[in-house]
Amino acid sequence: MATNPFVVDVSEALRGDGLPVTTTLTGPSPSRIGPEMIAIPEGQEVTVEATVTPLGGGVLVDATATAQLKGQCVRCLRELTPTEEISVSQVFSGSDDFITGDDAGEEDDGSGDDVPRIIDDTVNLEQAFIDEAGLNLPFNPVCEPACPEDSDVPTPDGVSGEKNDLVDPRWAGLEKFLSDEDSGSKK
Repeated sequence: MATNPFVVDVSEALRGDGLPVTTTLTGPSPSRIGPEMIAIPEGQEVTVEATVTPLGGGVLVDATATAQLKGQCVRCLRELTPTEEISVSQVFSGSDDFITGDDAGEEDDGSGDDVPRIIDDTVNLEQAFIDEAGLNLPFNPVCEPACPEDSDVPTPDGVSGEKNDLVDPRWAGLEKFLSDEDSGSKK
């Protein structure tokens, strides 16, 4: 069975000498991570390098995931496959009073800052990477530095100063409806 690269064993840091422990994990992504047009696809190999720092009753995990993204340019629809690094920093709690302290007399004011838990000496970074990818990967990815010149996608009117009659492939499926309308209105 393939290992989940986002599940990090923190037992060595919790029971060790108090120094940070660095580990590297590689495996398939258990889910799709990123926005609609570009993401780490489910099953794509991901390498996660994590540094686990003990914090008494919890740990701080600083991690970087490196993976090849898959997506499409929103301008020319060419496939994009850049390799990206996504970094997260997340605190995990080992006990109920890790963040709040021993003062149980105060009620939580609903801050919404729930600290994820250490479960069976492991932490799961998947949600942290999903959140980070959603915030930092582009929602409208494009070819870098620019779309190739041989692209069949017409330049938008007014950008190049030239007007061309090429049909944008993103709208090509609608062309049949426009042709029917035009022929019907000319009768």
